[in-house]
Amino acid sequence: MSGHSHWHSIKYQKGIADAKKSKIFAKMVREITVAAREGGSNPDTNSSLRLVVDRAKSMNMPAENIERAIKKGTGELEGVKLEPITLEAYGPGGIALIIEGITDNKNRALSEIKQTLNQNQGKLVSEGSVKWLFERKGVITIDNKQLSGNKEELELKVIEMGAEDIFFHNDAIDIYTKVEDLEKIKKALEEQNVKIESASLDWIPKDYIDTGDKEKEATQKLFEALDESDSVQDIYSNLKT
Repeated sequence: MSGHSHWHSIKYQKGIADAKKSKIFAKMVREITVAAREGGSNPDTNSSLRLVVDRAKSMNMPAENIERAIKKGTGELEGVKLEPITLEAYGPGGIALIIEGITDNKNRALSEIKQTLNQNQGKLVSEGSVKWLFERKGVITIDNKQLSGNKEELELKVIEMGAEDIFFHNDAIDIYTKVEDLEKIKKALEEQNVKIESASLDWIPKDYIDTGDKEKEATQKLFEALDESDSVQDIYSNLKT
């Protein structure tokens, strides 16, 4: 297994252009609004809200933007009705995709995403067609520059905390947890002064598939095209990277 295969607008992007940052902030506002609507305005009792607020703060999103998004979610401020969507698809080379989004118009979002898939060697499939190929897990990402001691020592430490697995990449470390253990392990790492780059609940492939370079290039183009949609928040695949 090669580890996390997740296209995320926010992860690992430092010093991004203002235009791109504005787009990312708009997507985060939607996520905060939905999290507040579904679980309430208190991050201490709403773990979904806490995760996205922490991510927003790590991107230096202004506090007033976060507060306004929360108030829209709870109905204290007027706003459009947003709803989360989860779509399943196949991409270039037969890779499986889970696309998570938030939209104020489900029919329009479905039409846009379907068109983007069709234009980039992909196709939308019915619910349940590919989701069984993935598992829902917590993922905590830290910068590997923080690594003190050897890899085996860190691996033992996080496993003792309750983590299921750990993957070392060139510039980051992904720690996998059970859904219910994400907050506990995140807090334990922070108590040891480990700076968390991101923490989220993600779809993790049970197995990965490899493709040729052409298919990988086509997949990258598909992900970039999907990310241009205001409705798309996250894209997961079982492509081996």
